[in-house]
Amino acid sequence: MNLSTGDWAIVLGLLAIMVGMVLFSKNLVKSVSDFLATGRTGGRYIISMFQGTAALGAITVVGALEQNYNAGFNSRWWEMPTAVILVTMSITGWVVYRFRQTKALTMAQFFEMRYGRPFRIFAGFLAFFSGVFNMVIFPSVSARFFIYFCGIPEIGMVGPYSGTFILVTAVMVLIPLYFIFTGGHIAVMFTDFIQGVFVNIVFVAIVILLLIKVDWAHITTAISTAEAGKSLINPFDASKVQDFNPWYFFIGMFGLIYTKLSWQGNSSFNIAAKSAHEARMADVLSNWRLVPQWGLFLVFVPIVAYTLFHHLDFKTVADSINATLSTAGNSAQQSQLRVPMALNYLLPAGLKGAFVAIMLAAAITCHNTYMHSWGSIFIQDCIMPLRNKPFAPKEHLRYLKLSILAVGIIIFVLSIVFQPKDLVFLFLNISGAIFVGGSGAVIIGGLYWKRGTNAAAWAAMITGALTASLNILLNKVVPNFPINGQWGWFMAMVAATLVYIVVSLLTRRPNFILDQMLHRGEYAEKTLDAPEDTQPVKGWKVLGTTKEFTKGDKIIYIVTMGWTFLWVLVFFIGTFYNFFIHKITDTGWMHFWMTYTYIFLTASIIVTVWFTIGGIKNLREMISALRHNIRDDSDSGYVAKKKKK
Repeated sequence: MNLSTGDWAIVLGLLAIMVGMVLFSKNLVKSVSDFLATGRTGGRYIISMFQGTAALGAITVVGALEQNYNAGFNSRWWEMPTAVILVTMSITGWVVYRFRQTKALTMAQFFEMRYGRPFRIFAGFLAFFSGVFNMVIFPSVSARFFIYFCGIPEIGMVGPYSGTFILVTAVMVLIPLYFIFTGGHIAVMFTDFIQGVFVNIVFVAIVILLLIKVDWAHITTAISTAEAGKSLINPFDASKVQDFNPWYFFIGMFGLIYTKLSWQGNSSFNIAAKSAHEARMADVLSNWRLVPQWGLFLVFVPIVAYTLFHHLDFKTVADSINATLSTAGNSAQQSQLRVPMALNYLLPAGLKGAFVAIMLAAAITCHNTYMHSWGSIFIQDCIMPLRNKPFAPKEHLRYLKLSILAVGIIIFVLSIVFQPKDLVFLFLNISGAIFVGGSGAVIIGGLYWKRGTNAAAWAAMITGALTASLNILLNKVVPNFPINGQWGWFMAMVAATLVYIVVSLLTRRPNFILDQMLHRGEYAEKTLDAPEDTQPVKGWKVLGTTKEFTKGDKIIYIVTMGWTFLWVLVFFIGTFYNFFIHKITDTGWMHFWMTYTYIFLTASIIVTVWFTIGGIKNLREMISALRHNIRDDSDSGYVAKKKKK
């Protein structure tokens, strides 16, 4: 075992807190809406933290560390323009605001409102199968991390498979299932909040320790060994970096816009906000929530790991780690463990246990979020639309739990027998593209274009799924197939968009009445708690604040915009200077990345305190609302069939 008794005490302590919150949530689940969407009681901070922790599973941490080990600091340079996209989408409420106005419980329920019941069923099945296939590596990647990081001994073989691997993979599935069965989506929200607070604190502490333990002289020397065209500090000398070159990040920028709310693995938080404005503000705050995680820890730690493996002062340690990695399976599996094993050497007792604790919490929260989503989608969007009447509430909850249990069993079995050879993020992108390759066009067209037709939705979704599936197949059967998962995803998005537009124009029908679906204009519900149900602002005004913004909201908005455009300005000035004035040397880039790291460290400390306070306030408000709200059993996601005239 690589962990001390104190380390294990920290791990078990955090797990005990999460179990306590799950047990507390049990008595708050009183309706299908509670089980599926926390009764729509989420405030901005807890929704924002939920978004982050649901996406930051153990597999995501492993994948991001793997990506940035190969791309270095350059990943952050090419992601800087992304900030403009993120903030613009947040402030305008791109997709999020309108989707919340539809009051749909799932994306496929919106599909039925917009394109009809047959399309909802088709999209539900496609989302379900794409999601389950995408998730098959979640428990196994997480289990492999814990086995090697913690030094869990082998207990024997079960046929060709490791008994320890099977046991730890089972734990990765069973604990999330227990949490979901006990408290539904309320338990998911509670545990994600705990992880969100703890992960930021530990990430900041680890970065501070590594800054003390590994100096910049070591980092500079190690990074400088990268060959021409594969620099880890000069973004304009990285064209030969395999897979994670600048094109990878450009495609990601396009995907941010195209796939907003498309991925259904975290669909539950899309409708958990108590209002459309709170959902929009959660999206704005997400720009800050990303700072300690994606802006600092997941960038700096791989650089330190790279130093450990490439600096002569650490050669003995590197050789020892490489010897351990050689027993970890194929090259893809060894790649996943490289940075975590470096951390295993660098972290002292106590902090090592804290890191394992957040990885366990990350695995649990990510897995319970995704299993909750896929199991719910199967019932809500595949089975329920086939019925002529909605389920009774108790019957509905029973089938939801059975569906989630089935997902857990499928994921467990496939995680054992299916071991892809791709890098984590490339596999996740292309497997997810089976659904999101076409759904982006269908969602955006359905919410914003009154001329989008049912035929176009079918054609776009099928095109996206076939394009992504073909890429997966060719990568398996054709040696050294040149189109990786990221490019396959991009091709699926472009093809589906073009098909949606062309088919809509060729199959013109009477324009769809968007105002009715969005409950606005003459169709608005005149209630005191629905100020957002008004005609939307248009043109450049969407970048400004509306009457829903309080004074505090406006301050958050202004600071967010200022922070974002500061880094975008840095990007454009740096790019212009490098190309037209003087080529920046590697020494100059290292000074820049040092400054960047300390700025983001300071911002991370502020964000951690800020979001912890805001999250606790939202959590108390949520608990109070769940205790006192009057439930509506008809709010189950069922859309009654329209009577024929």
